[in-house]
Amino acid sequence: MALYFSLILHGMSDIFFLSTGYVRASCMMESMELLNQSQVSEFILLGLTSSQDIEFLLFALFSVIYVVTVLGNLLIIVTVFNTPNLNTPMYFLLGNLSFVDMTLASFATPKMILNLLKKQKIISFAGCFTQIFLLHLLGGVEMVLLVSMAFDRYVAICKPLHYMTIMNKKVCVLLVVTSWLLGLLHSGLQIPFAVNLPFCGPNVVDSIFCDLPLVTKLACIDTYLVQIVIVANSGIISLSCFIILLISYSLILITIKNHSPTGQSKALSTLTAHITVVILFFGPCIFIYIWPFSNHSVDKFLAVFYTIITPILNPIIYTLRNKEMKISMKKLWRAFVNSREDT
Repeated sequence: MALYFSLILHGMSDIFFLSTGYVRASCMMESMELLNQSQVSEFILLGLTSSQDIEFLLFALFSVIYVVTVLGNLLIIVTVFNTPNLNTPMYFLLGNLSFVDMTLASFATPKMILNLLKKQKIISFAGCFTQIFLLHLLGGVEMVLLVSMAFDRYVAICKPLHYMTIMNKKVCVLLVVTSWLLGLLHSGLQIPFAVNLPFCGPNVVDSIFCDLPLVTKLACIDTYLVQIVIVANSGIISLSCFIILLISYSLILITIKNHSPTGQSKALSTLTAHITVVILFFGPCIFIYIWPFSNHSVDKFLAVFYTIITPILNPIIYTLRNKEMKISMKKLWRAFVNSREDT
């Protein structure tokens, strides 16, 4: 466990501090020259399409997906924390993951849905960088939570006799707190120097919400080095976590070969759900930040997938493939219905 988080923490801090020092020095002279120029107070988002008919269809589709996402993840949270049978480390982490997914779906989606009904999609300077901060905060938290869930499965399958000793309540809480601290560190390392860039002219963002690669390109100075820092901070960290997760799950798959057929089936069912979520979450992240200068239409699709589609897939994957969760949800629903009838 210490190895997982030390790799992530050192990766974020070392990459940032080695690279941003030179970026700050090289940009300082240009920034001072542009200091007295008028600053951009708002950004214009181009959105997904210029067709109003398509935007109305997307409005209806995204509205339904968003409501289902929030309700689905909320149902998982309520089920996990109100069912004694699910009072285990795996479901504790799953409940926290659902909370992050629900928040990740909400940081930009409601405004994006409303923008589909507007001709001019405007966001304030503060609102734009708030979106960027929340995107990287929640993205960083989810990365570490997924690593924590991989560690939990590793201990449960490879060291079952020591599982409850290693994954006790304090360790679970520590894993969640660490994920939020590392997410805050990841976001906090990038935002300060990006928000202080001089924005004095172009203010059109070719996307559905604000993100660092596109917004920093609008600054009034050469931001090539800034783009490199973004790739180093976000792209390499995403790729590193993804590789760590692949190695972890590979070790688990090798271990379960020695289990009984029944044990193998149960372990594979759980692992399949985890691995599917990992691929769906990290795929768009790696593509966007390792190749930040790629085709804008592809980036828009990945942005939609990352912020709207992925959060709804997590509850679907974990509930449809998990008998315990489905049984617990049915029991919770029956208890709710019975309590309504009694009143």
